[in-house]
Amino acid sequence: MLLSGGGGLTDSPPPALSVAVKSRLSLSIGQYSCAGAKAENQDFHGALQPEGADLVTKGVAVCLADGISTSALGATAAETAVKSFLTDYYCTSEGWSVRTSAERVISATNSWMHAQNARAQGGMLTDETREQGLVCTFSAMVVKSRVAHLFHIGDAQIARIADNHIEPLTEAHRVHLGGGETYLGRAMGVNRHVELDYRQVPLQPGDLFMLATDGVYEHLPDAKLREALRQGETLDDAARAIADAALAGGSPDNLTVQLVRVNELPAGEVDDLIGTELTLPPAPILQIGANFAGYEVLRELHSGSRSHVYLARDTLGGARVALKVPSTEFAQDQGAMAALMLEEWVMRRLDHPHVLKAAPLHRARTHAFAVSEFVEGQTLSSWMHDHPAPELSQVRDLARQIASGLQALHRREMIHRDLRPQNVLIDPNGTARIIDFGSVQVAGLDEIAPRATEDAAYAGTMQYGAPELYLGQPASLRSDLYSLGVIAYQMLTGALPYGPRVAAADTSAAQRRLRYIPASEINPAVPGWMDAAIAKAVSIDPAKRYAELSEFIFDLAHPNLALHEVEPRPLLQRGSARVWQAISAALALALLVSLLTRPAPVQQSPTITTEKELQP
Repeated sequence: MLLSGGGGLTDSPPPALSVAVKSRLSLSIGQYSCAGAKAENQDFHGALQPEGADLVTKGVAVCLADGISTSALGATAAETAVKSFLTDYYCTSEGWSVRTSAERVISATNSWMHAQNARAQGGMLTDETREQGLVCTFSAMVVKSRVAHLFHIGDAQIARIADNHIEPLTEAHRVHLGGGETYLGRAMGVNRHVELDYRQVPLQPGDLFMLATDGVYEHLPDAKLREALRQGETLDDAARAIADAALAGGSPDNLTVQLVRVNELPAGEVDDLIGTELTLPPAPILQIGANFAGYEVLRELHSGSRSHVYLARDTLGGARVALKVPSTEFAQDQGAMAALMLEEWVMRRLDHPHVLKAAPLHRARTHAFAVSEFVEGQTLSSWMHDHPAPELSQVRDLARQIASGLQALHRREMIHRDLRPQNVLIDPNGTARIIDFGSVQVAGLDEIAPRATEDAAYAGTMQYGAPELYLGQPASLRSDLYSLGVIAYQMLTGALPYGPRVAAADTSAAQRRLRYIPASEINPAVPGWMDAAIAKAVSIDPAKRYAELSEFIFDLAHPNLALHEVEPRPLLQRGSARVWQAISAALALALLVSLLTRPAPVQQSPTITTEKELQP
């Protein structure tokens, strides 16, 4: 994509963007943005024309955002909202409708912005401070087939212009206080959850749409708008003429205009015409050697109760990929299918060396499945089996890599929730990658996130799930930290920090009775300060764990004098073989001493009974 100088984003060179979908949908787009009467332009706009399959399955997106004037970060907020939408929308599954994809992307971005604002204020947002951070309005139009899908938050406007008539298609989210005073009722970044207006508009050839910030449409009478439209030879020229007319009309604000003209339309699809949710049928269980959806199935990599994973070769380019399809049972579960499609979206949102990547898409899909890059290697579980006594430096390095991957998720307001050795892949170069994102919780998308306690009950996750999950509490960033701490402990000891009974401790009282088993008891090579760092990471109480992954990783390699080293447990609590051997030896010795010192029994003369005494 190319950044333009006016606070905008487009993937085609100016002056206008022409898009053809299936050679029958043709759009022209013109854009213009400037600071207007202000010193800084806090607006941002963009349009994106995808390539390949996304052009058919996702359509064309146009959007703009307006940073609020009370915030010094308004321009950053507007840029973030537009770039996130244009990037993440095209990462969503083909099995999601336009509405589902856009709403989830906007919700996730809003939650991330709100979290950044809360962190900047020390975790507490007040009525005075909540509009001083990343806050902006947002409006978008996605054109797919014969329908325009409109998404709107704030006081920008999307309007249709036809036959010299201007028809507003959105309403300004303003609250009127009386006396001409108003304030913005909705904006991105203000609250953790944002209320979003959605509307579908059927299209006809010749339709012309305008997306404009309030600095434009509030200071431009219809007659002036029509006159400005006639002045431009191109839509870019017309957009600039409209902004100039608004400035001449007394606008004191930034000015952003986007014009979208419908040139031709395809025949259309039933799903687009009636607005129903688009759902793809689940991929079937695959056969080795079969060709499916453009992939040649080579072999099965994993078979579980929830899914099957296959090694496959992309017939277009020959790259090897991993295909994940639902099991027969979960193929009928809408929640499981939503999680499967969410899993690939998570991979497409991230580009990190320690997180598994999604494979490139070359074609539209006819079934729901997830596809990722294939990495040769072994799981961390297998690695631990092959390295029962690793060097401390190896443990620190792997923990650091895993933490780096977790941080990439956390920065996007995502929690993995299923971190365990089976979900970490080690390649031949020793690079660790987090895999399997079927349980990831994305902020703002809680309605499709699998329930944490259910996730913790399968495939051995109970050994690594944070204790608070078994009390019904929601997962947090510190839940992932706990899982990483358990993994570090297990790499060092081959055991678990509280033994195998954490999942059974499903009450607060039962969890208070759990006692950390010092790693140094099992592996004397573990220094006390390193043991203390792990103990803090796996504290039963989340509030007592590290606040940041980076703090834990630092303390794994550097003694932290503020941490108290773990006290050795009483001998009887250790339960080691040597302890019980010593106890058995002591008991045997005591028994032997008792036998040797026992006094001999007194000998008594036998009683003789005569025959006479027996007679009656």
